[in-house]
Amino acid sequence: MKFSVLTIFPHMFDSVLNESILKRAIGKKIIEVELVDIRNFSKDKTHRIDRPPVGGGAGLIMQCQPIHDALNATKSPNSHVVLLSPRGKMYNQEIAKQFKNVDHLIIICGHYEGIDERIYNYADEIISIGDYVLTGGEIAAMSIIDSVARLKEGVISTESLDNESFENDLLEYPQYAEPYDFKGDKIPQILYSGNHLAIQKYRLYQSLKLTKELRPDLFAKHKLTKGEKKLIDEYAKEKIPKFEAEAIKKGIKFIKNK
Repeated sequence: MKFSVLTIFPHMFDSVLNESILKRAIGKKIIEVELVDIRNFSKDKTHRIDRPPVGGGAGLIMQCQPIHDALNATKSPNSHVVLLSPRGKMYNQEIAKQFKNVDHLIIICGHYEGIDERIYNYADEIISIGDYVLTGGEIAAMSIIDSVARLKEGVISTESLDNESFENDLLEYPQYAEPYDFKGDKIPQILYSGNHLAIQKYRLYQSLKLTKELRPDLFAKHKLTKGEKKLIDEYAKEKIPKFEAEAIKKGIKFIKNK
């Protein structure tokens, strides 16, 4: 998969693309990231790409011509062009999954006070990453590249993808690492039981519980299965349901060693 980013600050991407998972994905040739400097397409002798807004107003507006020409030089028949803008639809995991199947994703980063309105005519999709203002689209573009790249096969393990937040409209269950006891705050005993089915049920309940408490908007979208409803009822009746208590009892020898 190829990402092409149209930007006036290509060096902002240096550290992000040369660290951790994205660096490995590029090294394995699972993804390719092309940084296109819009200034290189300016016809101004000083490579200027902005002008004051026509009709008056604060700030500077990025001009059509450099962006248009940069886009034309970058596009291919299978390109999907995304323009980053506050007026776009809110980016989420479902959109990331859709982008994963695109052969060539082009991301246009605005800057300054905005871009010439006519550039919107050349975008296939308009995306926002949140209701807040950034100085430019570069950080948003990094977020999109990272969130899409990690979904590509071979970038991270399939198991990690299956159990993370926003899958099935649920937050991920709590995770722990040793030590067992940190300043009196202990890891739940069920996780030491060795009973993988019981641990799976416990984690599912924790995902449901966290989502309902912290993201009721997500929880409202999630369609509870019969098994999930039963699980919620079990925890409503008892703080520690029978299946969890039995798993802890059988695995007590592992817990005692902690």
